[in-house]
This record gives sequence, structure tokens and C-alpha cells, in this order.
Amino acid sequence: MKKYVYLVICFLLVCVCLNGCKKSSDNTANETTIISLTYANFPPASTFPCVQMERWKTEVEKRTNGKVVVKTFPGGTLLDAKDMMDGVIAGQADIGCLCMAYQPGRFAVTNALALPLGIKDAKTGSKMLWDLYNKYKPAEFEQVNVLTMFTTAPSNIMSRKPVRTLGDIKGMSLRASGGAGEILQAWGANMVGMPMSATPEALQKGVVHGLFSSLEVMKDFSYAELCKYVTMTDTSIYPFAVVMNKQKFESLPDDVKKVFDDLAAEQMQWTGEYMDNHVAEAIEFSKQQHQVEFIELTDEQKAEWNKLLEPIIAKWIEDNKSKIPAEQIVADLKSMMQEPK
Repeated sequence: MKKYVYLVICFLLVCVCLNGCKKSSDNTANETTIISLTYANFPPASTFPCVQMERWKTEVEKRTNGKVVVKTFPGGTLLDAKDMMDGVIAGQADIGCLCMAYQPGRFAVTNALALPLGIKDAKTGSKMLWDLYNKYKPAEFEQVNVLTMFTTAPSNIMSRKPVRTLGDIKGMSLRASGGAGEILQAWGANMVGMPMSATPEALQKGVVHGLFSSLEVMKDFSYAELCKYVTMTDTSIYPFAVVMNKQKFESLPDDVKKVFDDLAAEQMQWTGEYMDNHVAEAIEFSKQQHQVEFIELTDEQKAEWNKLLEPIIAKWIEDNKSKIPAEQIVADLKSMMQEPK
């Protein structure tokens, strides 16, 4: 009988130990579970939207102590530019970076930043975009969680022949995208839509005479080898957003959500500053390595060129005022431009 009791006691002790080991193992597994996220982007890895993506990935992995691992997909390898928003909503990627200017009708509020308002740099534009988004919380972003926003630097004319006057630009075919077509048309030029990657060949064949974009591409895409003239118009910027699948974001632990939220404004500011510094590097590179001439318009010329763009802003207000407070949005942006940096 004593032997039987002894065996029962031993059996129970073994069960208790095994159960304790299992709980300990389960807790350890839970503590070390890795959250893996995919992040899609559409331009090549060397360009500024992808540089900021890699910076964000590094910061997230560091601040979560490796709890979150982000796998990045540059160059449209997971989602291309026009499929980015819908692809993230559908869960094809957990996170995606999109340029709202590529779908002007869909992102009316944030695309107000693409109007020719004279925003001087990416740092200013990025802060204005972030403040505008947070004030109006546009309905087009309700199906995602916005992680950050930022803009390009202003667009300028890069060309194979000099553009010194409005007469020089008339009839020129320039590669551009989004609402830039209206700007070029107002100046008498023609917009040709094509991927950046296809533009060098088009320049060599004479299909286009130049392009209208922010100046980091002079270095990133080696346009300094083909376009020996840059006319400084500082006309319009392009807004970007980094968005996350809403259900995926809601599934994250609170401490991870806090890391993402804390990074939002910081990432916006970092990207704007990086963009401006990179443009300055590209300008210096173009001058020193490829002897590119940078043409500055006189104050009188700038006034003449900008006067032609005023109807674009008026038309945007008229076209959008039934859907959004368009006039107030433009007034807000003009007010933001006057705020000290």
C-alpha cells in the first residue's frame, strides 16, 4: 500500500513539473515571438522614398529590440505605384509607400500640396502635408493606418537645351507626372507621362526634350549626363504617404503601436531634411562632375511665369469645393508657408 501511494505521489510530482515546464516554455515562446512585416515601395532602392523606408525599418527594429522585423521590397517588386493603396488595403503588403499625385482624383485633400504654391523645400512641404492631414483626416485614408507623410523638393526643368525664357519652353516635350501637366501646359510645353526608368532612352531618342521633377534625379538617375541645363522654377512638390493595413496595425501589441506612432512626425521631419540635403548634393554633383548650367529666373520672369499658374489653383478650388473645403485648404497652406521654420 505504501508503495502504491509513493508511486501516485511521484506521478503527480512529475505531472506538476511537466506542466510547469510547458508554461515556462509557452511564456518564453510568447516573449520571443517575432512580428514580421512586409513594406512595399515603387521606386528604385537608391531613391529617397526607399532611403527613408530603410531608415524607418532600422529604427523600428532597434526601438522594438528586434521584436519587429521589416522586410522591404523596393522597385515595385511587391506592389507598383498605382496599386499601392489598394494592395495595402487588401493585405498584399502590410505597409506601402505611395505618391498621391499619381491619383489626383482619389487624394484630393493631400494633393493640394501639388498645386503651384511656391513651397521652397521638402522640409517645409513635409511639415505642411503632415499638419494638413492631421487637421482634416481625409476620408480616403480611413481604410489604412497612416504611419508618416512627406514630400519631394520643388520641381524644376531639366533639359537638353537651355530654357531661359517662356519662349524657350513653348512646344517642348517634358517628362512629368500628376498635376504637372497643367503647369507645363500653362507655360506652353507638353507633358509626356512615362516611368523615370524609361526617360533616359527617351531623351537620347528625342522623344522628350527634358523632364520636370525634383533635382535629386540628376544624381540618382544620372540625368546630369543627359540634361546639361536646369531652369530653377521651384514650382510644385509631390506628396507621399506611408500607410499600413488597418487590421494588421490593430493586431500589434500596444508597445509596438507606440513605437510606430512616436516615429510618425520624426520620420516626416527626417525625410524632408534628407531630401533637401540630397538635392543640394545632386546640384553640386551636376555642376562639378558634368558642368550642368543652372539658370536662375529674374524676379520679373518669376512673376510672369507664376502669373500663368494662378488659374490652376482657382480651377482646383472650383473642381473640389463641392467635396472638400477647397478654398479653406488653400488658405491654410498659404498660411502655413508663412510660419517660421
